[in-house]
Amino acid sequence: MPTPYLSRIGRIDWPSCIVTICLPTRYMSDWTLGFRTMALILSKEQPTEAFAVARDFKKFNLLVEDLDDEFSSSWRQLNFKDGAAVLQKSGAQALEFVIAAIDRDDEKNLEPVSTFIKVAKSLGIRVILIANDLSPMGLHQLMRLGADDFAPYPLPDGALADSVRRLREKSATAPVATSAKRNRHGVIIPVFGLSGGVGASTFSVNLAWEMAQFTKKLDRRVALLDFNFQFGSVATYLDMPRREAIYELITDAASMDHDALAQALTSFKSRLAVLTAPMDALPLDIIGKDEVSKLLEIAAASYDFVVVDLPQALVAWSDDVLQKAETFFALLEVDMRSAQNTLRFLRALKAEDLPFEKVQFALNRAPGFTDISGKSRVKRLSESLGVDINIMLPDGGRAVTNACDQGLPLSESVPKNPLRKEIRRIAESIVNMVEADKAAVVE
Repeated sequence: MPTPYLSRIGRIDWPSCIVTICLPTRYMSDWTLGFRTMALILSKEQPTEAFAVARDFKKFNLLVEDLDDEFSSSWRQLNFKDGAAVLQKSGAQALEFVIAAIDRDDEKNLEPVSTFIKVAKSLGIRVILIANDLSPMGLHQLMRLGADDFAPYPLPDGALADSVRRLREKSATAPVATSAKRNRHGVIIPVFGLSGGVGASTFSVNLAWEMAQFTKKLDRRVALLDFNFQFGSVATYLDMPRREAIYELITDAASMDHDALAQALTSFKSRLAVLTAPMDALPLDIIGKDEVSKLLEIAAASYDFVVVDLPQALVAWSDDVLQKAETFFALLEVDMRSAQNTLRFLRALKAEDLPFEKVQFALNRAPGFTDISGKSRVKRLSESLGVDINIMLPDGGRAVTNACDQGLPLSESVPKNPLRKEIRRIAESIVNMVEADKAAVVE
């Protein structure tokens, strides 16, 4: 039975993805279509950034070259008749673009194209059209269905790259906390490392991303806040820029509101809103207790899941974060420094009369199934601390460090890594419990 991580409901919107679609005139041969479709469904090892949808790619050789230049080997060819079904499969979760080229012959029967665009838009995917001698009426009809951009064929130099860049920038800078979506009651989930190097930031980043993946078809929104204002590494682990607006947000309490938060947030792959640490190392007390409380309230009003990566140090506002949290993950390892720091942490909670029951202790680099001596050490550690360690995170090995250095979540870099699988299970348990509670309230 999964660990009861949460007990309260929330609601989230996930930001939309990007799609580009290419539709030539002649059908691919059946065996080619079957082979490519099967290869697409089975190729889960390498993340696919784009689908190229066309009847005959031989008519769009220049487009194929541009796709190779822009996406290298991370794009796949697909027949648009079967595209709707493939899009809804799990293999399309990491999809960022769909590419479709349409010419005058396709205009004779736009129904398959229209159906595909509608399915893509229903999944929140953005659409770019590549038009070859298409009439203004046909182009207008497809744009009205929700296509986000179009380019003429043959493509001018850099046209595809410019379109992709514009849509990515639009996703990154789009307001993430609109007034219509400020009535949420988000679940705040802080993550605290009891010792340096126990993997708290890695856990925070991947937990938030996995929840964003699970909630992408729901009316749910996920945010990740890096509260380590000195040396936070969330931006590094997701390869994201650090904005000047972050410093303005945390130093100007008077102007802290939904719009200010939206300006400071950055979108990761159009699904996860991220508040990185500032560009410069700042003292942890640069933001006070009231400001932290206000920032968490604004985030919870705009997002349904708010994962907070905390600094290792306990500061004046740490107790406020714990008070507002639905559950509080505390990561440690099987070593003496983690054990001693855990005792200090427990004494601090008792001295301030803080809600100890919210803390979930998670053991990182936990011993494997056959490591009997390691399991015995974990048992002795739990007994000596007087706490239940009910979350065991396996050792992901060097692959986890490499993924962090590359700025990619584990699901994008090493999807079969045991640590990624366990974090995914935790994220799924949290999301499912929130949905179950919501359904119970509705009933």
